[in-house]
Amino acid sequence: MNKPLILVVEDDPSVRNLITTTLKANEYRFLTAGDGENAIMETASHNPEIVLLDLGLPDMDGVDVIRRIRSWSNLPIIVISARTEDEDKIAALDAGADDYLTKPFSVEELLARLRVTQRRLSYMSAEAMTMSSVFINGQLKVDYASGCAWLNGEELHLTPIEYKLLCLLSKNLGKVLTHTYITQHIWGRSWDNDVASLRVYMAALRRKLEPNADSPQYIQTHIGVGYRMMKIDPEKID
Repeated sequence: MNKPLILVVEDDPSVRNLITTTLKANEYRFLTAGDGENAIMETASHNPEIVLLDLGLPDMDGVDVIRRIRSWSNLPIIVISARTEDEDKIAALDAGADDYLTKPFSVEELLARLRVTQRRLSYMSAEAMTMSSVFINGQLKVDYASGCAWLNGEELHLTPIEYKLLCLLSKNLGKVLTHTYITQHIWGRSWDNDVASLRVYMAALRRKLEPNADSPQYIQTHIGVGYRMMKIDPEKID
């Protein structure tokens, strides 16, 4: 089982070092952030698979971080906080946290909760692979197994890069993917000229997908951020 990439959001150096040392000893990959804004930026840029989040951050409350991440991502968020009151736990869980661990905590309990979350991610991934070998959104159909795509029943003639972009967007339906995230997945790096190339390829893909360029249905541009594939309401299909 591959270890997930974990974002550790903690402003206390001693607690952060305890967590990262534990993760490193157990061969987890990890990133760190010391405040809410950097946590949101790292989540958008690197798409970690799990977030370990302190609530008492210097620039914003952790509950607000949860809400902002939940506006575009459903990745698991485990709160690690010194707040022990029920209302604090309820607020975090209602905002979208998946689990709540109070300080002080044992590294064994942290690892156990990570294993539970990792198993859930594996089940979800396996289920998605089983159920979603064919993606359908409105009049768009992508058969991942055959490597083909159709629009309105007609096969789309896509270049390899265009097809990779289409698959990446469709597998993240409804999520905003940043320029950095897309270029890293398509080219394995993220340089300025890669972002410029991305705009060219995305424009070519959209010409093949969108019947009306002035009113795009499938791919939405988030200026200065990235792109998102929109979910088409079946009832609105002409």
